[in-house]
Amino acid sequence: MQQYLGEIAALLTAVCWTVTAMAFESAGKRVGALSLNLIRLVIGLIFLAIYNAIFNDGFLPSASEYQWFWLALSGVVGFVLGDLFLFRAFILIGARISMLIMALVPPIAALIGWITLGEVLSGMEFLGMGITLVGIVLVLSTKLDIKKGGLGKTLKAGPLVLGSLLALGGAVGQAAGLVLSKKGMQDMNAFEATQIRIMAGVVGFTLVITLFKRWGHLLGALKDLRAMKFMTLGSFTGPFLGVSFSLLAVQHTDTGVAATLMALTPVMIIPPAILLNKERIKIIEIIGAIVSIGGVALFFL
Repeated sequence: MQQYLGEIAALLTAVCWTVTAMAFESAGKRVGALSLNLIRLVIGLIFLAIYNAIFNDGFLPSASEYQWFWLALSGVVGFVLGDLFLFRAFILIGARISMLIMALVPPIAALIGWITLGEVLSGMEFLGMGITLVGIVLVLSTKLDIKKGGLGKTLKAGPLVLGSLLALGGAVGQAAGLVLSKKGMQDMNAFEATQIRIMAGVVGFTLVITLFKRWGHLLGALKDLRAMKFMTLGSFTGPFLGVSFSLLAVQHTDTGVAATLMALTPVMIIPPAILLNKERIKIIEIIGAIVSIGGVALFFL
């Protein structure tokens, strides 16, 4: 079991992010993306500070200057830049096309990990990554509408190209954030490392909201009690548990493998979508889920 700690942590991350995705979808429709991003990080930071004060060294993480630098940089690159690019892509081309492009995170993470950390995947890991990604793409492609992109309007060439580039920027940001996290945390406790990343993310989004003069929207979001309930749940399973598990994953396995398993959220969200939202699932989505599970199994052989 210990030899698969990284893979298990990555799967737990995907489970947490499935809950987070459903909670934040409900909250985001009510308060908007920028307010959601800052509030979720602040709530997650509160959870982390309390946890670290009880189980680790105190409210502030114990880390070297080297670890603070690289983890803070990973927080800015992954949380702030990555999410800003992604959410702008949502506006231009829709969430469906954007999330399909975000499926490139695992191979990008593997490439960056190879260049910067010297990580080399085995043949079986490459095969598992490929099969898993095929399954994820099958699931996502059932919701793809190139002409409308989920926005209800025909996409012109300019917005389609720009939106695709922004979504690619989001994928690079998320992948680079994972690699920078691994470089910075070394043997550090994953929950303390997550706290540093989120602290940097809070500072970054505070600057962004100030730049775009969106404090009025944020104050309005804080008064929306229903949205706050969803954001609290999503923050517990996302910035607190999910991100911490993701760092534990990259700490104990190759970045590309961890990123592949963490990308399973579109597959894992199928059962709750059926049970809670009464969504009708297409046969190709079921096939995609089965293919993904087969790819995941190869990581444990």
